[in-house]
Amino acid sequence: MTTAPTRFAPSGPLTGTVSVPGDKSISHRSLMLSALAVGESRITGLLEGEDVLATAAAMRAMGADILRGDDGVWTVHGVGVGGLMQPGQALDMGNSGTSTRLLMGLVASHAITCTFTGDASLSHRPMGRVIEPLSAMGADVSASPGGRLPLMVRGLAPAVPLEYRLPVASAQVKSAVLLAGLNIPGVTRVIEPVATRDHSERMLKGFGADISVETDADGARIISITGEAELKPQTIAVPGDPSSAAFPIVAALIVPGSDVTLTGIGMNPTRAGLIGVLRDMGGDIETLDEREVGGEPVADLRVRHSALSGIDVPPDIAPSMIDEFPVLFVAAAFAKGTTRTSGLDELRVKESDRIAVMAAGLAEIGAQVEEAEDGLTIIGTSGDMLPGSAHPIASSLDHRIAMSFAVAGLHCRDGASVDDMHPVQTSFPTFEPMLRGLAEA
Repeated sequence: MTTAPTRFAPSGPLTGTVSVPGDKSISHRSLMLSALAVGESRITGLLEGEDVLATAAAMRAMGADILRGDDGVWTVHGVGVGGLMQPGQALDMGNSGTSTRLLMGLVASHAITCTFTGDASLSHRPMGRVIEPLSAMGADVSASPGGRLPLMVRGLAPAVPLEYRLPVASAQVKSAVLLAGLNIPGVTRVIEPVATRDHSERMLKGFGADISVETDADGARIISITGEAELKPQTIAVPGDPSSAAFPIVAALIVPGSDVTLTGIGMNPTRAGLIGVLRDMGGDIETLDEREVGGEPVADLRVRHSALSGIDVPPDIAPSMIDEFPVLFVAAAFAKGTTRTSGLDELRVKESDRIAVMAAGLAEIGAQVEEAEDGLTIIGTSGDMLPGSAHPIASSLDHRIAMSFAVAGLHCRDGASVDDMHPVQTSFPTFEPMLRGLAEA
């Protein structure tokens, strides 16, 4: 299928109040844990993007009854921990690395066999970091060369409890091991030297799992879960996704005269790194109506155009904003002075090589950028427009790359053309209408 490029160009200040789709990480976990509970769970605010729909389809294939009501409320009748059924065909994960890695964990401790497939982008992403601990728990994993999709997981029940120290900061690996541990007799432990997003721990506790979190003398988090759990159905309100909110936030900061309010954004501290970095750069981001919804901190954010200044971004903040770096690079391109980032090796193995792809695209629209192995150094325009480019920017089938250059185009003299906006359907189906609405308000 040939997709026509989409052009984004200056159209005046962005104003108004918007919501963003539900948090993708929480949406995935809501469906998975509801499918493992006994009884009916209800989910509101679920992200209805392609990634999350792939998770819903996979859980249906393994026996859960999942329905979307006309009112947008999703109901899930679960099969119970240990009750997953053998799917009749391969599970197509589309572009969703989260679905794949977490579901591999679920399957690993059930006596079923599942084949996982995905699109071209997902099939290039390495799964070895998940295969290693799941194999140690007794699962038999047959992967394509390089530990990639398509791959087959033959689960083992009962599997073997494990104490696993994460070699790299990864919420997906942590979650895969914890989800496997749900159906394993005994205690499974994950030790993470660097804290990553903790949605799995919060939600597992909410569903009634026996889970504890401690901190050792070195500051590492030790998460312990006791298996053969009995999960209780829940009513879940999914907050707005902070990773999706990043795009209208940066757009409002860089477009002169903008004043945008975003409602109901998840403010989990393991996900809020970008807000702090943008504030350190001089961004006017006001937190309003702080509250808690379903165990997750939530707030409204008012964002106004700001004169940003370049900073050295601390590498230890990367886990709390790993998905937001592409749009941070865009903000840095319009800041005063130099922004330096490092410690971002993980960006090389996301939906695309986000360091290389962002460096090439920024250079295409006229930004001064220097690529290193683990980050970018960007010299900003002090708020002035970049030249832009009529030549389509290569998004490499990466939704966050595509949205980042859409935002950049709003403050480029000649705009910016993005080669393919279809991948945005995975996480933010309403992105383009939202931008148009803010420009027309």
